[in-house]
Amino acid sequence: MVQVIWIVAAVLVTFTVGYVGYSRYLSRFVDLDDSRETPAHKYEDGQEYVPAKKPVLLGHHFSSIAGGAPIVGPITAGAIWGWVPALAWVAIGNPLMGAVHDFISLSGSMRHEGKSIGYIIGEYVGERGKDMLLWFAFLTIILVVAVFALVVGIVLNAYPQAATASLVYILLALVFGVYLYQFDAPFIPGTIAFVAAVFAGVWVGIQYPIALFPAVEGVSYPAGTVVLLEFLGDGAWLPGAVASADAVLQPNVAAWVPVILIYAALASGLPVWILLQPRDYLSSFLLYAGVGGALLAIVVGTIFGTSAEPLVVADSIQPFTGFLGVDAVSPYPLFPLLFVTIACGTISGFHSLVSSGTTAKQLNKESDARLIGYGGMLGEGLLAATALSTLAVAGIASDAAGGGIGGALPNFAAGGATILTSFNIPVAYGGPFMALVLVSFLLTSTDTAARLGRYMMEEIVGTEGSGTETGFAGGLDSFARGRYTNPLVQIVLAYALVVSGEWATLWALFGGANQLLAALALLTGTVWLANWEGSKQLVSTGVPMAIMVVITVLALLWLAFYENLFNALVQGGATGLGGQISSVVQMVLALVLVYLALSLVRIGYRNISEVRRTGGAAPEPGDD
Repeated sequence: MVQVIWIVAAVLVTFTVGYVGYSRYLSRFVDLDDSRETPAHKYEDGQEYVPAKKPVLLGHHFSSIAGGAPIVGPITAGAIWGWVPALAWVAIGNPLMGAVHDFISLSGSMRHEGKSIGYIIGEYVGERGKDMLLWFAFLTIILVVAVFALVVGIVLNAYPQAATASLVYILLALVFGVYLYQFDAPFIPGTIAFVAAVFAGVWVGIQYPIALFPAVEGVSYPAGTVVLLEFLGDGAWLPGAVASADAVLQPNVAAWVPVILIYAALASGLPVWILLQPRDYLSSFLLYAGVGGALLAIVVGTIFGTSAEPLVVADSIQPFTGFLGVDAVSPYPLFPLLFVTIACGTISGFHSLVSSGTTAKQLNKESDARLIGYGGMLGEGLLAATALSTLAVAGIASDAAGGGIGGALPNFAAGGATILTSFNIPVAYGGPFMALVLVSFLLTSTDTAARLGRYMMEEIVGTEGSGTETGFAGGLDSFARGRYTNPLVQIVLAYALVVSGEWATLWALFGGANQLLAALALLTGTVWLANWEGSKQLVSTGVPMAIMVVITVLALLWLAFYENLFNALVQGGATGLGGQISSVVQMVLALVLVYLALSLVRIGYRNISEVRRTGGAAPEPGDD
């Protein structure tokens, strides 16, 4: 039997080498200098540009980038192709590609007034490239908000204890923000007190779980669960709700989704000091405890044993199942689909929006970018390794391949609970705690995504009045970039996507779009470096960019022509008119994304070639 500790050891070795060696080289490469004034100080406004202490900003950044995808992706990939290919891509790709992507995105934004990657590429390739990238990023944000809100609803339905605990820590974060920024109270004593209160909230959640609607037949809540909206019936009347134990969008899930979306819209419009900074800082301790605690528990459990079962890879998890994966989903070729499936655990385009969106506007010193940008992505890789470890311990259920949202979330909580028995933590407590860890990741990512969507639209329609106007009193431009109106548009579209019943088939498209955005962010970094200094080497960003373009384009072409055109339409896999329309839309969107990627690569390559030829910055091209 293979011990799970080898999964942990592999990533720790490669990540340590990457941070100690490669990140130091990259820091010198982009000339991090603490004598320069960062945008957070230069444009400090108390709203968006707010300097943050390094541990606070690391907490925000890590909480924002570490959503549900680095959990769902590695577990799904491990179930389809085996744990060895999934581990190899996380251990090697993360320090060489993903961490580079995040660091360069953060550094580039820091040198461009905290603006987004769309603004940066527009500086060098023109308005056409800028608008293409910004619109693409905005549409990707809507997919992110929809998927994350859905996953939060699923987790809160499976673990009502996490719902109570989440409410407690959000309220604590609001108080902590006032404590720090209004009363200017001591930081370390406040941290100790409020972090202790957050962990006490976990206990409160276990004692007093809450749900919005009763559980469907075949599903049970923990004893003592308070059903808040039981007086409104069983909830089957909610849009998209299906009163079945086999359904993902059960009534309680369908009720939580709009609650989470409304929360995200409100939170994204508040000044960062009120909720975003303090909440992400406090929740980061939950995340560190969940990820770090699980990794340490694997070491302890391997050496001293656990109170439940040995920490070994389950018989149902194979090292390698073959190029086409397991029979349940075959043919599903490892190349290029493994990389798109794992997605955020190794590299994620969403991170470029966080790095060049909220994080760059709060960076206190340039040198902080190394730990927050490069180190933060390594932290997400550790989360992916933790997720893969939970799959290895929990195994694959007999009635599912173990992948996707339906298989990933139970495996993460169940496997994590077993791992925590190394510390003699009962499974009844470990499961809800790991569920709360997952919800903490997702909540921060959801409202941060909505805030980033507003930033994207600000740069499309103009930034005059941005960050100060609500959006209700002005014209169309004001409405588009308003603090509350722009997130409102996002959540309405995201909600329509979730309740349409087609969200599951769009998961692959979300993964492809996210990975394509990563390729475009690396392209932006490469163009910036080339225009900064004509003799700079472009291998560190150019090679990962080329690899991601090839992988993403091939994956999207597979999705368009094989999955949708051949399987769904020619072979009749899409049932009903709605399914056929959905397949056509997905095929068209995939091809549009491919066209967008290749067009931007062509524009960027033309700019870099001109810089190399003339030895200076290339002139802005026309829009032809």
